[in-house]
Amino acid sequence: MSDIEILLNGFRKFRELYYEKSPEIYQDLLRHGQNPRFAIVACSDSRVDPAIVLQTKPGEIFAVRNVAALVPPFEEDGLYHGTSAALEFAVRGLHVEHIIIIGHAHCGGVESMIQKQEGGEDIGMFIGAWTSLLREARERALADDPELQGDALLSASERHAVRLSLENLTSFPFVREAVAAGELSLQGWYLNIFDGALEIWDPEAKVFSQVN
Repeated sequence: MSDIEILLNGFRKFRELYYEKSPEIYQDLLRHGQNPRFAIVACSDSRVDPAIVLQTKPGEIFAVRNVAALVPPFEEDGLYHGTSAALEFAVRGLHVEHIIIIGHAHCGGVESMIQKQEGGEDIGMFIGAWTSLLREARERALADDPELQGDALLSASERHAVRLSLENLTSFPFVREAVAAGELSLQGWYLNIFDGALEIWDPEAKVFSQVN
């Protein structure tokens, strides 16, 4: 079986499930439009698809995926901001009730940032500039423990990256307005897909707590 045929077979299974066995799902989504309660900012990493990890059905989450599950700071420069546009649509257009940022273990984007900060070369034309938005995550990790290195530094930086993106979320006026009105909640999660573990950031206790 060719690589492409694997994907085509997957589509056939999808079609059988949602158009033959449960046709009402997409009929309702067409008739009423999408109305997800959750916007998920997740990494593009092929191993951490939020729809699979969270076992959601079509129409339940509005997924925003990019390298390192990064929310950039709010900017008005007239340029191209894919993640910012998606967040604006989620909040203003779909009126989602929750934005959840899901960082994850062994994130190549965060690792790329660390390598660059430690004197490594840029990877590609765009990745280095994008992940440099997370450089403060490494700085905060080292401020907590100057002895961190290797996997321990990566893990701590990944968690700080989630917190940094949460802070960047609040730089968007429409996010702040929705939160202040009690219409939107913001959460930061950290997923270790390799151990089957999920942690949720507690802003009051200032710790990540594992979901049992």
